[in-house]
Order: sequence, then C-alpha cells, then structure tokens
Amino acid sequence: MKKLISFLCTAVLVITPLADVRAEANNSGTIEARAEQIAKEMVQNYGVTSVQYAIMDEGEYILSDSVGLHDKASQKPIDKDSMYGIGSVSKMVVTAAAMKLVDSGKIDLDEPLTSYIKDFKMADARYTQITPRMLMNHSSGLYGTHYGNSMLFEDNDTRNHDELLLKLQSEKLKSKPGAYSVYANDGFQLLEILVERVSGLSYSEYIAKFISEPLKLESTKTPLDSFDRAQLSETYWPTLEMKMPTENANIIGTGGVYSTAEELSQFGEVLMGNRPDILSESAVKAMQSHEYRKGIWVSDEQNTINYGLGWDSVDLAPFSDYGVTALAKGGDTMLYHAVLITIPEHDISMAVLSSGGSSIYNQMFASKVLLEVLADQGIIDKVKPDQTFSSPDKVKMPTELSAYSGLYGTVGETLDITIKDGEMQLPALLGGIIPEQKYVYTGDEYFTSADGSVKASFVKERNDKVYVKVQGMITLPGIGQTVMNTYDYQKLDHNALDAATKEKWTARDGSKYYALDEKITSIFYLLPSMLIKNLSVDAKNGYANGTQIMDANNAENIAEIPVMNGRDAFDLQFYTKNGAEILLQDGQEYIAEEAITPIFGGKKGITTIPANGQARWYAIDARSGNKSITVDSPKTGGYAVYNDKGEMVDFSVATNQESTKLPKSGFIVFGGDSGDVFQIQLK
Repeated sequence: MKKLISFLCTAVLVITPLADVRAEANNSGTIEARAEQIAKEMVQNYGVTSVQYAIMDEGEYILSDSVGLHDKASQKPIDKDSMYGIGSVSKMVVTAAAMKLVDSGKIDLDEPLTSYIKDFKMADARYTQITPRMLMNHSSGLYGTHYGNSMLFEDNDTRNHDELLLKLQSEKLKSKPGAYSVYANDGFQLLEILVERVSGLSYSEYIAKFISEPLKLESTKTPLDSFDRAQLSETYWPTLEMKMPTENANIIGTGGVYSTAEELSQFGEVLMGNRPDILSESAVKAMQSHEYRKGIWVSDEQNTINYGLGWDSVDLAPFSDYGVTALAKGGDTMLYHAVLITIPEHDISMAVLSSGGSSIYNQMFASKVLLEVLADQGIIDKVKPDQTFSSPDKVKMPTELSAYSGLYGTVGETLDITIKDGEMQLPALLGGIIPEQKYVYTGDEYFTSADGSVKASFVKERNDKVYVKVQGMITLPGIGQTVMNTYDYQKLDHNALDAATKEKWTARDGSKYYALDEKITSIFYLLPSMLIKNLSVDAKNGYANGTQIMDANNAENIAEIPVMNGRDAFDLQFYTKNGAEILLQDGQEYIAEEAITPIFGGKKGITTIPANGQARWYAIDARSGNKSITVDSPKTGGYAVYNDKGEMVDFSVATNQESTKLPKSGFIVFGGDSGDVFQIQLK
C-alpha cells in the first residue's frame, strides 16, 4: 500500500544537523561503507529499528547487508535471512502474475474486467469500461481503498478480500475509467481476484508455483502461507516499548507479501526481462510503458511518481537527471516499509526493507547508493551534490492571479485560499513532511516557500478544473533528497443548501463517529484516527470532510485529483439504527458519539459482543475515570482504551497488560466474536 504512512500515520522526521557524519559517509572509500553509514543514520535518527538491503548487478549480488536489530529484547542483529513485509511492492508481484496470464493468452489487458470477473458490478454504468490495464496503471476511476479489516495482528482473516466485490456493488466511480491515474489500492485487490478466477488457483498458490518456485525464493510468502514467523523482523510502535505481534496485511495483492532484500532484488531480474521463462520481454516492456501520459497528469517534469503498469515510476528522479532510466515501486504497511528500484539498461536492481521508518526514506537511500554504483562503474561521470536553496525574493504579482482565491478541496478536507499582496498560506503537505507555511510570489506564476525548496502554482487542466500544483524538493539530512510534483487541491464551486439540509449538517459539525465493524485484532486500534471519524462541516459552502453535501443525510466525493492526493475518496451516508445515528463510509458502520453510553461505575460487570459481531464502545466518565480496569477476555476478544484527546492509552492485543488505569475521560471499546463475554473489574 504505497505511501500508506503518509496517509495513515504521518512520518515523524527527526532531522538533526549531522555535518560530520554526512562528510564521513561521503568520504567513505567503498559503496559498502557508504551504504552502511546511511543505514545507520536511518536507525539512529529516523525511527527505524532495522534496515536490510541488497544490490544485484548482472545476476550477482554486489552488496547485501543490514543494520539494526531483529529483536530488541535479545539484541539479536538483523541478517540477510530476516523477512519483512514489502507493502505495496507486492503490487509488482500481482502485476507480474497477471502479465504471465497475458503471456499465455488467458487475459487481454484491454478487455473489460467483467469478461473475467462476471460478478464484478458497481452502482455506476461506467464500471463496464474498466480493464486490467486500468487496474495496473491506477486509471480505473475506483475510489481508492477499502482498508477495513485488512491490517491484522496474528490474524490472516480473508474477509477484506472476500467482501470487496460485494462492497463495490453499491459504490460509484469518481471519474471516467482511463481519464487520469490516481493511486488506487482496490485495483490491485481486483487483480488478485482476476488471477484467481482465470488461473483456478488461490493467489498464494499461484505466486508460489509460478514465481517463488522458479526463482527458488524460500522467504517470499503471504500471510496465508505456512512459514516460521520468527523469521520476520520484529516491529515496534513509537509510543510502546514492547514488540508488536506479527503484522498481516491481508490485502495480499495490494500489500501483503513478505520477502527479504536479496529475494526482492532477485525478483527484480524478472521485471528487467532477464527471466523469460517467467515473464516475456513484451510483458516487461509493457509494464515499463509511460502509462501516466494517457490521461491528465501533473507535468512531464522531474518526478518520483510517473506510473507504468504496477510501477510507481518508470522515469525515476534523480536518475532522469543523468539520462538513466530507473523504475521504482515503494510500499508501506503500518509497520514495514520497502522499495525496489531497477535499472534495466544496466541490469542493476536494489531492494531496501525496513522495520519502522518510511518507504520514502528507503527510496532516498536506494537512489543515493545506486548513483554511487553508477559512478563507480563509469556509467555516469559523478554524483551531483544535493540541491541547495535560499530565501525567495518576492516580486510584484499580476493582479489577475488574485482570481485563483477561493474554495479548494482534496480528499477529506476543504480550505479557503486567499491570495493577497502576492502572498498565500497553504496547510501542511505530503503528510506533514512539508509544513504549513506562507508562500510568496516570485514570478512566472509561482509562489515559493520561505526556504525556497517548494513552489506552488495554479493550473487549469483540460477537464476545466483548476488545481494547486506543488513542486517540492525534500531534503532529509544524512539520507538525501527527493522531488515531488503533485496536484494537491482542486478548486470547488459553492454548493447551496436548502435550509433544512443546512441545519441538519450544521448540527453534525464537530461530531465524532466510532467504528463498529473493525476486528479487535486490527492494527488500526493503535491509530484511532482510522477508527474515529471527526466530521468537519462547511455548511456555508455545502461541504463536509471534503465531500459535497447532496441532501440531509448524504454527501458525495467531489475530488478528481490525479497522481496521489485524489486517492482513497469516500462518500458519507447517515441513517438511524436502534435510535443511534450511524455513519456509513467505505462499507463500514460508525456510531455517533452521543449514542455511546458510559461504562458502569461499580466494581464488577460484563459486556457481550452482539450477534452481528460489532464492537461495543463505552464512554469513560466521572464514575469510571482514573480507576484501574482488569478484563477477563475470551481468546478471540480484546479491548482498547483512548483518552479524551483520542490518543491510545492501551490496546490489549498488542500490550497484553493485566490491567489499565483508565483516563479521566475518554472511551473504551471491546471487540471479539459474536457472543463473546468480557468479565470486567474496576478498582
């Protein structure tokens, strides 16, 4: 699930001046020493527990190493056999699997998907235009991702996979298929189903038989495979000391494969066309095509995102600066992070895997090391120094640019942008990596950040929509630089509401809704922002959480933003069930906070999971606050506690604590199988 950390768990960048360390790395005499120094930097200063990396050159490993700990408790170091979740790099596996079926004539990339998945239906007639190619190049028009019950601790439940087609039946598309590419995880879930339907095998069986076995990959597995889980590198959550249980990304085609750096770089041989017994040259070339150019796109400027089939980038910066074509796919689960970069012309591939951190860090690490390899081999003259920037000089702005002031939106939010006296304010971008700041007009229709590293402009595209375009150079001390060119916001029209609708939504502003359908084994209980939906209503303009209000109980996605920022769109639907207001989003129910009753204040009590299996939420009030709670949970059950700020206090599945001191106020949730009974003591 590419860049999942940017959208679920904002990366915390610990940026410390380390001039001496960087100088040491730059002066180290070998590729091995330089790579090791960057890896150590990631472990010491960027929240990484361990990092493992390998480079293959013409079929031989020229580098394979690791830094950090497999397990903090034993202080066992990581080694080349330690396994990691590879996140969305798994998309290259499912793409290769589908392309193998193309090679055998069983799939046509440009035939309707409905030719192969007969029960694929949506509440939008345009769904019949979706093809396998559009799934691979992110141009299907699907809303994005059904994350529900996908990321589970020590639980390989397949319900996310099994329920996807049913959930899609009631959903619309956000754009005409093929109109533009924007990241969509669900497309690769559908590819997984496509491979299963056409091959007659389960997806795990298929990749074992046709990819892992021919390549002799012994550590490339899925959550459904049998293997020694002790091989998986340990993972940790930033606010907890204990190691986390095994993480299963059960959206396997999208992000569920485990592997090692050596085996992933060996898989790169397939993607460079060096294993025609697995994938034909024509299939490999097709995957490397510049698919992003077929629809609306931000520009052909240097970038780290330009989609092929499966690939995030088929012309990766900074290699494009040197006339070298590199391809990249990055990925993040909640706890693991990965990148694979290949340079087909020179038969080089590199994989970097980590526990903790971000795929962005891994990609910057791999890019920096691979440039050094190219320089050492004489393929490029030398590695250019990182770009530097200076404070911009503000110039007089043409008055017509003031017309771009107004209401803008992206998935999840709207904002007013005011351009006055050649200045404007933008919120944090790229998941917080670019901070909220003021931009000043510097000429050529660009507004520039205070440090000069980010430029913003306004672009009217051929679909007649106006976008905020952001060009940013991100510098992480000790790791390197990366460039991002994206459309971040879309200009919106005023949406007038009738009095009754306006009143209804105004009353909901600031309300919170709590997830009922997420399994208690879900990692999302560590990250309550995934479980608790905060409603922000702009009734004056007619929007809520970035969606356009349609009537008193429904709001629909309006964002049509290419590249990344239009991903994971959603609609909002409200209804009443058993006297409580329920929010339906992405096929899952959330209960209004005002309908949640307080937990008992006495010494002992019980709670039972209802027949529908939904979670039980309780408020912590003056009667229960500051007391210690002890819960006798069934084997299939667990609970989580949150304070009044929505911060996780305890999550029994991860922490296994005997008791928890409840906060002064907040919420507690119990989850398990239907009929599970929890014996509760408060002291």
